[in-house]
Amino acid sequence: MIRASLFGVWGLLVATGTMADSYPDARAIVSVGGPVTETIYALGEQGRLVGRDTTSIYPPEAVDLPDVGYMRALSAEGVLSLAPDLILARSTSGPPEALEQLAASSVPVVLVEDRFSAAAVVDSVATIGAALGVPAKAETLAAQIADEFAALAGDLGQHNRQKRVLFVLSLDGGRMNAAGANTGANGIIELAGGVNVFADAFDSYKPVNAEAVIEAAPDVIVMMEARGDHRTRKAEVMGLPAVALTPAGRAEAFVTIPGAALGFGPRTATFARQLHQALYPAKEG
Repeated sequence: MIRASLFGVWGLLVATGTMADSYPDARAIVSVGGPVTETIYALGEQGRLVGRDTTSIYPPEAVDLPDVGYMRALSAEGVLSLAPDLILARSTSGPPEALEQLAASSVPVVLVEDRFSAAAVVDSVATIGAALGVPAKAETLAAQIADEFAALAGDLGQHNRQKRVLFVLSLDGGRMNAAGANTGANGIIELAGGVNVFADAFDSYKPVNAEAVIEAAPDVIVMMEARGDHRTRKAEVMGLPAVALTPAGRAEAFVTIPGAALGFGPRTATFARQLHQALYPAKEG
């Protein structure tokens, strides 16, 4: 069922002509955004890359490419210094003036829309595959991804109650910065069969007070993996008085996920499955 709907998206893109313009002869490509770079590698077109941004660290060999800086703090001069003949970037790249300068140059710029759903992953594969001039490869990759999402969806209906999840992006003086709707965190929680406790409260990531956390009553706290001692981070979050009064606090239910799980690229179904397994341990049935 999910596979059919994903290929419905693919068919709509082809029928309406909304996929990216094609640049099959581009041989000096700068890729901006981890999921974009990862998709280029998954399509087997990495030999055409001459640069990448700081968030593009997977697969590991991508790190050997020249770095043009953080995707939201780009310098047009820095990108153009690599003499690219195509720039592929996430739509949330910036700052706006840098994108305007790049668009005003003679180098084609293809923006890959940032959205957080299974269909969005297939959409981005279509856009990138079209831009690279490899639609057959993109269709094959999309089919593989759709199968992975379909298999995941088959597992989600096995639980009588969805876990309520609080995603904490960061802590500032004991106050949590939490994920709302229209975020990668919300997207991966939904794909994993959970419910983001603040999805109906706000968009993006926002600070939440103790009262809101208690009222939200999360079953599980989720954070991104970080360097250092995870046990210390868990103790810091779970030790907050507000968290201690929630089901997550009483059960000490704390889960970490890779930062790449928020990016929505070729590995999204794998990340969602891992989170699903963490939210619903086998021993719970």
